[in-house]
Amino acid sequence: MQLQSLSQDQLQSLEVELAAAYQAFQEKKLSLDLTRGKPSSEQLNLSDALDGILAGNYKAEDGTDCRNYGGLDGLPEIKRLGAAILGIGEDEILAGGNASLTLMYQCVYQAYELGFAGPESAWRHEGKIKMACPVPGYDRHFTICEAFGIEMVPVAMTSDGPDMAELEALVKSDPSIKGVWCVPKYSNPTGIIYSDAVVQAIAELPKVAGKGFLVFWDNAYAVHDLIDQPKALANIMNLAKTAGTEHSIVQFCSTSKITHAGAGVAFLGATNGNLATFKNSLCVSTIGPDKVNQLRHARMLPDMATLESHMQKHAAILKPRFDMVLKYLNDDLAGTGLGNWESPEGGYFISFDTLPGLAKSVVKMAAEAGVKLTPAGATYPYGKDPEDRNIRLAPSVPSLAELETAMQIFVLCVKLASVRQRLSA
Repeated sequence: MQLQSLSQDQLQSLEVELAAAYQAFQEKKLSLDLTRGKPSSEQLNLSDALDGILAGNYKAEDGTDCRNYGGLDGLPEIKRLGAAILGIGEDEILAGGNASLTLMYQCVYQAYELGFAGPESAWRHEGKIKMACPVPGYDRHFTICEAFGIEMVPVAMTSDGPDMAELEALVKSDPSIKGVWCVPKYSNPTGIIYSDAVVQAIAELPKVAGKGFLVFWDNAYAVHDLIDQPKALANIMNLAKTAGTEHSIVQFCSTSKITHAGAGVAFLGATNGNLATFKNSLCVSTIGPDKVNQLRHARMLPDMATLESHMQKHAAILKPRFDMVLKYLNDDLAGTGLGNWESPEGGYFISFDTLPGLAKSVVKMAAEAGVKLTPAGATYPYGKDPEDRNIRLAPSVPSLAELETAMQIFVLCVKLASVRQRLSA
């Protein structure tokens, strides 16, 4: 269906046909939700062995009684797992509570208010501060920036990662840009993996940026593959050490979408010096993380081989859902010119671009037919998608039957909104 090839009469006839199908869905009073990238109950069930796994043995491998205070940077055995996920040394990792988002916020606080290289290095001393934000991107990164009054500078995403020519030009010309947010593997929401060349360029970026520049490397989907032989992500810390920029890299990941989402373990990866600085501040607000929970995770996931086997079980649940979404996009919209999308091989999202000016309309129409989607614009700073195109689809929670219905409604809304736009042109 190429709309530009249809006459006005044909468009009107198609609009009537699509509107009737849309009304039929409205009359069903459905309630389906594709808003957040949460694990499904089936996925959460995979980790129910956490409950009772300690069997009364609360001693860590170094003899620590995990029921007690202390251990600010986490247990050695869980740090070993986090270091393996991020590909860094065990002395370059801190294991915290359940949320990597908390660690990200705390790192921005450290950089903004306190500084990583002494009080004089705090960003707040330099007036207006900005952060580069690849778009479409992760809305919670944007929320952190807003909380500190940090101005967000959008950078276009390509199929290889951020547009490095654009990003490099920005940081060279504007020293008030103090950092960049990155979701390098199965990027939220596009699902792409940063190419080796992009990772290399990001490792080099602090050399051309102003002082105090930081790369916030949110590797949330480091092990969340849907296929057996995924493309490898280049190791940012190894490249940064070669470039001499390792002190500008802070990395994050967690078990939130590996075990129990609300009761996992988060990790911060950084140089010894940055970790020491961070811990000097962290000790003011906490005596230590939940080591009992860390020990539960270390017992359940003692090594990467066990973790990889566990993630294959997640993939077996998730992949059919991704396949369902892609089937409807490919079968109903491929070749029509009504939208663009990636076909990710991991992560939690599928990013869809409508024709310019239609994302809000599609989201509104879908909601009125019983399908909740992430608000249009959420994947852009300040919730403002300048072209009103991007919609993030999160297929993990609904059942396959629910997802099939939701996708029938979604593609119908895309078609109907597109036809109505063409008729009003």
